[in-house]
Amino acid sequence: MKSLESLLVEKGLVDRAALDALIDSYEHKIGPRNGARVVARAWADPAYKQRLLTDADAAIAELGYGGMQGEHMRVVENTPKVHNLVVCTLCSCYPWPVLGLPPVWYKSAPYRSRSVIDPRGVLREFGVDLGEDVDVRVWDSTAELRYLVLPERPAGTEKLNEEALAALVTRDAMVGVAKVTARREGNPK
Repeated sequence: MKSLESLLVEKGLVDRAALDALIDSYEHKIGPRNGARVVARAWADPAYKQRLLTDADAAIAELGYGGMQGEHMRVVENTPKVHNLVVCTLCSCYPWPVLGLPPVWYKSAPYRSRSVIDPRGVLREFGVDLGEDVDVRVWDSTAELRYLVLPERPAGTEKLNEEALAALVTRDAMVGVAKVTARREGNPK
């Protein structure tokens, strides 16, 4: 990919600064911060959460997000007894407007196949060890329907505002390979 980029820049077909700005936007502005704001609003506003779970496209659009690769969304909620994991076995169905650029591992053949065959094993590799009493549901995104996980709100965050809540949410939690944790003072992670 880098060699193609270098060739396009060398031939004057692509401006490197413009390309860098585009990538930065999808990684930091258009991307996972948008999804984190959606999650934080759902945690803070029960009526919004209900709209999000009922009609994700409309609820996400309320916050100004949507467009190409962000349409046809469905939000699935993690609970103490249900953990959702998103995969795209075709590797073409990632909701860019709310998650940003897809991580390399998400597009890898091992993740795509093993998530369907052994989701608990994949989750353990990401550091999520679930009890046998937790139902793991795997959702396969397609061009017709893309999924976003609404992670469980961590205990101890009841007094946080939406901005502080959004800062806790990661892209990985919205895919289902991580849980959201409350950050403690002195612990930047």
